[in-house]
Amino acid sequence: MEMLLIVRCFQLLRNPVVIVSLLLAGAWFFLSPSTTAVSSPDGGFTYPGYDVRGVEDFTIEARVLSRQNYHMGREADLSPTDLAIGWGPMADESILADFQISQRNRWYFWKARQMPISRNEVITHSANVHIIPANADVSDALSQVRTNDQVRLVGQLVDVDGDDGWRWRTSRSRSDTGNGSCEVLWLERLEFI
Repeated sequence: MEMLLIVRCFQLLRNPVVIVSLLLAGAWFFLSPSTTAVSSPDGGFTYPGYDVRGVEDFTIEARVLSRQNYHMGREADLSPTDLAIGWGPMADESILADFQISQRNRWYFWKARQMPISRNEVITHSANVHIIPANADVSDALSQVRTNDQVRLVGQLVDVDGDDGWRWRTSRSRSDTGNGSCEVLWLERLEFI
């Protein structure tokens, strides 16, 4: 029975209509424009199904330590990209030479062959930022960002509530670690330095 199902699947994949349908669905998924936000009277922003509230202005000049794009998961509805950023000692190339930086599953990870600065300095001078582009221009600029770019990010830290009770909260501390320690940033302007 299982072998018959596998054979039938392969037969379907030889059908040009099925192939074209799969290609169109994939193109729509990866190339369709993301939903845009609308300002709400209370100073927040509304996406279909989400309420986004600014909690604090945010501006930083930093080095991009890593970037990761996301297409799946609840957060990807709003935030297609995370940037791991560093400033102060975590933007210094000679210090970064000892680090390995990576991102996955909306987390930022680092390890060092030797610690050129203290663990506390790493924590207080780097962050994983979930980026919510405020408009198409910002989204286009964000698509150009690469590791090691020096950037200025201007926007607001935000909390997000889904219509179904789902919640996403921004960090408001520079010394937190672990779950909930990432910033959720409504990005209004991105500049390359």
